[in-house]
Amino acid sequence: MLLADPETGEIKRFLVGPQESEVTGFAWSADRKTVFVAIQHPGEKGNSHYPDGGTAVPRSTILVSRAKTAARSAKQ
Repeated sequence: MLLADPETGEIKRFLVGPQESEVTGFAWSADRKTVFVAIQHPGEKGNSHYPDGGTAVPRSTILVSRAKTAARSAKQ
């Protein structure tokens, strides 16, 4: 998943999903300090055991990432 800064045009990698998964459902919290990302369909071909590892059955999850610094306010 890539993120772009609309002010500078800079693009950076935000995250890479596990094997055989689909990264979906990107959403910000109202204060723009927390982002939620869904990981769906990991290991459908049997090559992933996300998120528990080992021999666990793969399952979909929601990742949550919270900023350590204040987020920039969205332009209205």
